[in-house]
Amino acid sequence: MSETEKPLLIKRYASRRLYNTESSDYVTLEDIAGFIRAGREVKIVDLKTGDDLTRQYLLQIVAEHESRGENVLPLDVLTDLVRSYTAQAQSVVPQFLAMSFEMLKDGPKLAEQMSAMNPMMAQMQKMPGFAEMQRQQQAFMENMMAGWKNMPGMTGAETPEEGAASEGASDDEDLTAIRRQLAALEAKLSKMGK
Repeated sequence: MSETEKPLLIKRYASRRLYNTESSDYVTLEDIAGFIRAGREVKIVDLKTGDDLTRQYLLQIVAEHESRGENVLPLDVLTDLVRSYTAQAQSVVPQFLAMSFEMLKDGPKLAEQMSAMNPMMAQMQKMPGFAEMQRQQQAFMENMMAGWKNMPGMTGAETPEEGAASEGASDDEDLTAIRRQLAALEAKLSKMGK
């Protein structure tokens, strides 16, 4: 394993200060976020106990960005995440989220590969009317998504009666919610590709 493939080890001292073991200096949460954005894996451990604190600090970084108005996670996704902390959803949600983020991460690379493999696609994009066809497809997807959001139980805003009725939610309802989230991620991915 090369030096850059190895996770960057950050040790948390009793004073709660974070110490970068590679550069031998103290770092902030923003520094750690910068390492991660640069593509580096990070592991944060408690110096005294050796406990892995990485998840705790990554969640703190996300919360700080969200609280500063750098909203990446829509309110309905956050609501659905809170709802997913049940025994039946915990088995599916982590894999779903991991696969969704892999798709987002690989999306531009896949589009680039498709363009390289298929010069005809590049030619099609130059054809008159192609942009209009793409616009119509986008409008169709947005209308379809709006229809899904208007379906009962799909907005995340339930009345107390609906909330009580959904306490015993079936696997089909969970699957529907997951499909809705996947569709929203796919729509964002297609917007990013433009």
